Amino acid sequence: MLIDRLDRYIARNVLGAMLVVQVMVLGLDLVISYINDLGDVAGNYTALDVLFYLIMRLPWRFYEYAPVAVLIGALVGLGTMASSNELTVMRAAGRSLGRILLGVLKPLVLVILITMAIGEFVSPATEQHAEAWRLEQSEGADAVLSTRGGWQREGESFYRFGTIRADDTLINVIRYRFDGQQLVDATQAARAVWEGDAWTLQDVEVTHFEGDTTRAEHVSSQTWETALTPAQLNRLLRPLDSQPMTSLWQYASYLQGQGQEATQPLLYFWQKSLLPVTLAGLVLLAASFVFGPLRTVAAGTRIFYGVIVGLTFKYLQDLLAPASVLFGFSPSLAVVVPTATCYLLGLWLLRRTG
Repeated sequence: MLIDRLDRYIARNVLGAMLVVQVMVLGLDLVISYINDLGDVAGNYTALDVLFYLIMRLPWRFYEYAPVAVLIGALVGLGTMASSNELTVMRAAGRSLGRILLGVLKPLVLVILITMAIGEFVSPATEQHAEAWRLEQSEGADAVLSTRGGWQREGESFYRFGTIRADDTLINVIRYRFDGQQLVDATQAARAVWEGDAWTLQDVEVTHFEGDTTRAEHVSSQTWETALTPAQLNRLLRPLDSQPMTSLWQYASYLQGQGQEATQPLLYFWQKSLLPVTLAGLVLLAASFVFGPLRTVAAGTRIFYGVIVGLTFKYLQDLLAPASVLFGFSPSLAVVVPTATCYLLGLWLLRRTG
């Protein structure tokens, strides 16, 4: 019974600290983003609309800042108990370090479940809706949902897409069709409309390459035979970091099926799928700061070191991401290496506990 009470007490302190840190980080980010985005106010897009847009994006921000909240929250929760000598009393009463760590990891399960659910089911939908709403408010009902554009290969054809609207209408579609090494024709359509289960190109200009001569023709509309669906094109034209794991895996499989590199979607897939392991590693690292060689320093100093380690962890992942593309190693390593570093550093510091 005493053990259960101690576990609940530890869990309550750590979980409460994580929640407070998450709220503070989200609040600070909201204020900074609001001030920064006020420069976008124009026409029908008011300052109140900017605030509403940022509020709609809070689920994605919650997911993005979860590692920071877990690391600093665990530091604050455990550090507070360490400062009041509660952890010392627990250990003097015979409670092992491993048992205390288990009590810290129990509330983490709830944090992981909530964070994964938000990242997989909530934030992708709210991000899409928020972006569409913002652009419709600022540019009207025909606002473009994404302006990133992108290239795509399908068989012997290469496509360049300009934008995609909220109603799944593609704007400025260009196709280059090859027969081996020979360019057969180039097609440019003002738009492509999804009707039923097929695309229809509208306002189409086709240039045929016939030996040393070319022949141009214009048609008002023609059927576009392609396996690309609106969902696939949305995955291509929307930021990968806001897409759910299922979409990232499907997009990576599609690219690999076309004989293309799928490093970027796989990188984000592994980041999201290994998030529980990453969060557990950050909690272990936070515990090592409290129980390890840094246990005698002030709480503010431990938090400062925690922030530095958290930023180093993020920057290491950010550096390994493009490195995986440049040097061709597995994207999973770009996620595993920083996480493994957290575990190794945390275990090394805990072993030095006196």
